[in-house]
Amino acid sequence: MTHHFARGLLVLTALGLSGCMAFSPDGGMTTVSDLTSQTINKDVAFVRTAEGAEAVNAAVRRLLARTLTTETAVQIALLNNKGLQATYNELALAETELVEQSLPPNPVFSISRIAGNGASEIERQVVGDILALATLPFRSDIARDRFRQAQLRAALATLRLAADVRRAYVRAVAGNEMVALLTDAKATAESTAQLAVKLGETGSINKLDQAREQVFYAETTADLATARQAATSVRERLARLMGLWDGGLDFRLPDQLPPLPRRPQALPSIEADAVAHRIDLQTARLELTALAKSLNLTEATRFVTLLDLAGISRRTQDPEGPPFRERGFDVQFQIPIFDGGEVRVRQAAETYNLAFNRLTERAVNVRSEARDAYRVYRSTYDIASHYQREILPLRKIITEEMQLRFSSMQVDIFALLTEARQRLASLRGAIDAKQKFFLAQSDLQTAVNGGGAPASGGDTSTTIAAAAPADGGH
Repeated sequence: MTHHFARGLLVLTALGLSGCMAFSPDGGMTTVSDLTSQTINKDVAFVRTAEGAEAVNAAVRRLLARTLTTETAVQIALLNNKGLQATYNELALAETELVEQSLPPNPVFSISRIAGNGASEIERQVVGDILALATLPFRSDIARDRFRQAQLRAALATLRLAADVRRAYVRAVAGNEMVALLTDAKATAESTAQLAVKLGETGSINKLDQAREQVFYAETTADLATARQAATSVRERLARLMGLWDGGLDFRLPDQLPPLPRRPQALPSIEADAVAHRIDLQTARLELTALAKSLNLTEATRFVTLLDLAGISRRTQDPEGPPFRERGFDVQFQIPIFDGGEVRVRQAAETYNLAFNRLTERAVNVRSEARDAYRVYRSTYDIASHYQREILPLRKIITEEMQLRFSSMQVDIFALLTEARQRLASLRGAIDAKQKFFLAQSDLQTAVNGGGAPASGGDTSTTIAAAAPADGGH
């Protein structure tokens, strides 16, 4: 009987092995790569060898050799960020769980020998977990859904990094643009303050007007220092996101943000697009599916949680008689006297209900986030476009007219300087409005594809830069 049992156990094990999963050559990265390529059109790489690391380093060096754009900055981060690589390592670990769950339980072989007073007894056992073997297809199917979740989580981390890089890039370039503007403004304010001092010495202006010009110079100097500090900090954040070491910290950024698109995107079905494409929703759906399968398995095995079958072969040597052999089997199972499985079934059911409600809540929130992101996108586009089409051209006309009147001595120098300060305020507002548009554009993409909650409101540098300078009107 022992031989028959062992043979049957081996047959069942062989059947289980025929459906086993094997490790994929890329650690499950195919799905991540496909999703990333479809959503943001970028390449990803899971660096696992020295040759792969050298290829990534060479690609990063090529991208850093020219002035960075938003897209090249994102690509560098996706190739070079070590935190993202750690997420891919977690995906590879999730694949080991999948392979482990697809393997049948190993049979246990034991042998024991007892001797004494001239007699000896040798016992051999082969023990197999029948319940684990019988539920192997169900557990493997659940593990496959869990691995799919891990792939989506890795893709979500990739999109989140891309969104963070886009926001940091926009803020870094806007910071550079603001620093350049305030540098010019400081030079003008310094000249004006010096002129006011000289005119004050001659008695041409009073102390109040002289103080106004000097405080404008002092405030512009403070604004410039603050803008430089903020620009440096956001540049460092961009460097961190791109995973740059010492050799890549001298990367070049453009002097100003790109022009606005000719027209904003029209997304009449943005809510449906978000619900269909959001990776976090796909992950929640898979979680619900896996929990449903787990609930069915829990209900099917609620009364039996332990079922071991052992084949026994025993050989006894007695000095007073010939040796003899005994064969048999041993079955172990749990008797559901106190716990009939109700607790496990209730836990599984409530876990499923919890996941269902979380998924429903997430779907409602996704629709709202998509609507709100699109409204912010359109409004920031309209505001930035208003600056470009209306405010800045009008400011240019006013400046030219004031210069003509100053040349013909119709206005004095202080009226011209007052207009220069007002034009500076408009330019700062235009930079801030354009930055908010490009941040809203990134948040819109995040709302449709996923990648984390959009970043909170304005950046520190733009908040300071957008403040109108003190009016020194006369």
